[in-house]
Amino acid sequence: MRKHYLDNIRWITVVIVVIYHVFYMYNAEGILGGLGQITELPVQYYDVYQYLVYPWFMPVLFVVSGISARLSLNSHSDKEFIKFRSLKLLVPSTIGLFAFQFVQGYVSMSLGGGFEGLASAGVSKPVIYLIMVASGSGVLWYMHLLWIYCMMLVVIRKIEKGKLLTAGSKTPVWFIALLVFPIWGAAQILNTPIVSVYRIAFYFIFFMLGYYVLSNDDVIERLKKIAIPLIVFAAAVCVTFAAINFGDNYADKPINRSFLYSLDAYAGSLAMLSGMARFGDFSGPLSKWMSAHSFGLYVFHYLGISSVALIFAKTGLLPAPACYILSLLAGFIFGYGLYAVISRIPFFRWAVLGIKKEK
Repeated sequence: MRKHYLDNIRWITVVIVVIYHVFYMYNAEGILGGLGQITELPVQYYDVYQYLVYPWFMPVLFVVSGISARLSLNSHSDKEFIKFRSLKLLVPSTIGLFAFQFVQGYVSMSLGGGFEGLASAGVSKPVIYLIMVASGSGVLWYMHLLWIYCMMLVVIRKIEKGKLLTAGSKTPVWFIALLVFPIWGAAQILNTPIVSVYRIAFYFIFFMLGYYVLSNDDVIERLKKIAIPLIVFAAAVCVTFAAINFGDNYADKPINRSFLYSLDAYAGSLAMLSGMARFGDFSGPLSKWMSAHSFGLYVFHYLGISSVALIFAKTGLLPAPACYILSLLAGFIFGYGLYAVISRIPFFRWAVLGIKKEK
């Protein structure tokens, strides 16, 4: 039977990501990557939303991806798994950059004044183009890491021959709680400089936990029984993290390597997983539609948000409240609209979305 709560976690989390990127675009805490503050407020207290959701929303997506990998490998060979994951993840995040996502690179570089700096430094146009293409990766970093993890999983499975899955199915709740310590340890290593989102070891452990532990129905049943206490605990940790770190850069060291950050990421992921497994394992017209279009929303939403920032916010054509509202609307309109269009265009549906031609 299809696990509807996994579908619901995906689209709900992607919606949370869209809202997050609106606040991130105009944040007043100096988190680099967006346009920055466009209000005259001495403190943007609503920016606390970023601190409440950032530590856990990507970890929970990697957990769900690990569980999904288990479900896929239950019914497909390693070769089929590699082929499909490469089509869905590697093609859009590499070829897709040259086919379409360079547009995102242009907008992002225009927001940050990158073109002026490169031109004044005498950088040639072909090199500027390649930098623009690389800058277009944006939210696709998740797909880069996930493809690598999937390839590593195939190798690991051949080595352990199912023993870890058997052990994972027997994992008691008290041991699941202790796994926060290896997560904290993973947060300290294999973090790329400059581009801080590529936290290779940190997200890998969430993916592997999804595959080997949280994909087991027995484990989920144990977690469902304590879903409410988990949600309360996770909410308390999220609020504590936000209260302690508000105003500082939550996305880089030392904050994103602290024990509290790791606890927030793990508790939030477990709370979302157990809560949705207990209360959100259903499917209806809305949830089916949102689930079917969540991938497109994730891939294209940031282009809508950043385009509004470039055209209306950076130039001051619209007041700050209007820019926030229009950015949010553009995130959904671009996400769903571009997905509807590009998914119907030959070649681009393959290059940008990993959708193969129908026979």
